[in-house]
Amino acid sequence: MEIRTITAPFTDEVLSSLQVGDIVNVSGTIFCGRDAVLPRLVKLMEEGKWEEQGIDLKGGVIFHTAVSRAGVGPTSSNKAELEGTMPQLTEAGIRMFLGKGELKDETIAMFDRYNAVYAVIAPVTALLNSKVLSQKCIAHPELGMEAFYELQVEKFPCIIAAAHGKRLS
Repeated sequence: MEIRTITAPFTDEVLSSLQVGDIVNVSGTIFCGRDAVLPRLVKLMEEGKWEEQGIDLKGGVIFHTAVSRAGVGPTSSNKAELEGTMPQLTEAGIRMFLGKGELKDETIAMFDRYNAVYAVIAPVTALLNSKVLSQKCIAHPELGMEAFYELQVEKFPCIIAAAHGKRLS
């Protein structure tokens, strides 16, 4: 099987070409957030204050992880605090979520409406850390490793687990 390298932010054309089971390497800019920060970001969106952050999410990727000296590794995307933010973040422009765990049918259906995908990453912190070119805290630094980070990555390995209304079985 061919491993494709795709670069974030993504175009609709790239997203439309992804199929469940595809193995891809993600390069470019990805955002990192988990339980503590993503609900805060969604609250800012609901209050109409997101634009003040100056962060463009269009075609973007959110990796469900914390960023620490130990590196980055996926957390469970199906936690209520994370899966519950996916509709608003997708509406705001996010087109790929990276993490681990099985998502609800209604989340998979929502991705289909927005041409968004979900990809799983095996918990291999050392490998992922070697793919991070740079990292920067861009919101909520008071949350430490659970703040909202922006990473520049090269060839982050993942498997498309949900796309176009379908999922890995």
